[in-house]
Amino acid sequence: METTFSDLRLLTAPGRVFHPRPATEKLVDHALELADDRPLRAADVGTGTGAIAVAMAVKAPRLEIWASDTSRDAVELAHKNAELHGVADRVHVVQGDLLDPLPGAFDLIVANLPYLPESLHDPRYDGEPRDAIYAPGDGLDHYRRLLGACEAGKLVIPGGAVVLQFHRKVLAANCWELKALRARLDELQLAA
Repeated sequence: METTFSDLRLLTAPGRVFHPRPATEKLVDHALELADDRPLRAADVGTGTGAIAVAMAVKAPRLEIWASDTSRDAVELAHKNAELHGVADRVHVVQGDLLDPLPGAFDLIVANLPYLPESLHDPRYDGEPRDAIYAPGDGLDHYRRLLGACEAGKLVIPGGAVVLQFHRKVLAANCWELKALRARLDELQLAA
């Protein structure tokens, strides 16, 4: 099956990998503004179909991006989409949890991770893989772990940034604003 994302034709796997949504195109656009066509190292955490990583690589030819996901189906599909668009030499797809399988520090980290609480059922996402939608506890576990790793492990280089999608909003912070971004996520989750 196929879909269109950020003006690109992408392969999808309904029920096995989360289907990319048009709202996520804003995340790509914001990340590309920050990249400003410079040679950068980027990471797409929770890549799914590879939509974000592939779109960024196609639109920013000087960008090298590592894409991670815990799902083997997602990793295989993201790799196929990178090959489809001729960017597999710059989109390195790996399997693992968050930033664990990724090498070194990055100029830019992007993520659209599961954030709905496990206790919630949202019928809009029926047919999607449950672990691509729902997260433990209040839903922020994945984001807290990601931002905690960025803060503690110096995974964002000085001057680098993190760009997240959360409830269809794009949230961004430079490497010195990560604690404030964590607090903002908590506020938004409480308000949702």
